[in-house]
Amino acid sequence: MPKPPELDPQLRTLLAGMPDFPLLNRETLEQIRPYAAGPIEPILEGRAVARQEVTIPGPDGGELPLTILSPPGATTAPCIYWIHGGGMVMGNRYSQIDIPLEWLERLGAVVVSVDYRLAPEANGAALVDDCYQGLLWVAAHAAELGIDPSQIVVAGASAGGGLAAGVALKARDEGGPALAAQVLIGPMLDYRNATTSSRQFSGEPGVWTREMNAFGWQSVLAGNAPPAYVSPAVAGDLTGLPPAYLDAGSAEVFRDEVVTYAFRIWSTGGQADLHIWAGGFHGFDALFPTAPLSAAARETRTDWLARHLTQS
Repeated sequence: MPKPPELDPQLRTLLAGMPDFPLLNRETLEQIRPYAAGPIEPILEGRAVARQEVTIPGPDGGELPLTILSPPGATTAPCIYWIHGGGMVMGNRYSQIDIPLEWLERLGAVVVSVDYRLAPEANGAALVDDCYQGLLWVAAHAAELGIDPSQIVVAGASAGGGLAAGVALKARDEGGPALAAQVLIGPMLDYRNATTSSRQFSGEPGVWTREMNAFGWQSVLAGNAPPAYVSPAVAGDLTGLPPAYLDAGSAEVFRDEVVTYAFRIWSTGGQADLHIWAGGFHGFDALFPTAPLSAAARETRTDWLARHLTQS
């Protein structure tokens, strides 16, 4: 197997100061989960943000929590429908919430974050069905939420990026809300876990390794074939999708599947902006947001989103 790309020097130094990432399996999952799902209050402190917590009926009759964060006086604002990461097995609606909060502050967007069910307790299409149900509710309640229904963007990081891609496919296929854009940050797209980049980051401790990725997919699929909405890399048709922003680090498991997904969108005549950040590991910009490479990645993403919201 070829040697993996080197980490960005500043990120390498920051990463070296952190404790080793634990193995991820059924035995350790419950111990790890609390660290992937922190409270939102410290993140909101000092920000001019109105917060609502709502619970809506889920697709299977259960409860589906949503957090709504709005800038002061929002009336016809764009909306970021946020889907959190966590390998489909951990995290909650507050995970990585600082990313869309930048868009609230910079672009005046309302942020709605969904607390979808996690694997292995839920599996198959349940996770993406939850996310889609939340999107339908947001579109139906756009006026009371101060949202412009023509400017709804679905966005997510890691597992959330893969689920965001699945939601965009599902909205297209089922005549759902017309999305202004999709922002897929280091998305988890391909259950096959067989790319060169997945093999390059195998067998050694890391932020997200091939082995961790296999555990996440095994948990959500439970031995069944994946619906394309759960693993968008297997979708046969990528036509008719909203403009996409995709990014990843060069030094991460998901690099090659992200590149392939962008290529497949282009091959249909679709619109995709692809950024592979040299030396970035998985989730680098969420873990170390002020590192120079992270700041560049976040700024580039925000600029793209600002352009597309202006055009829509």
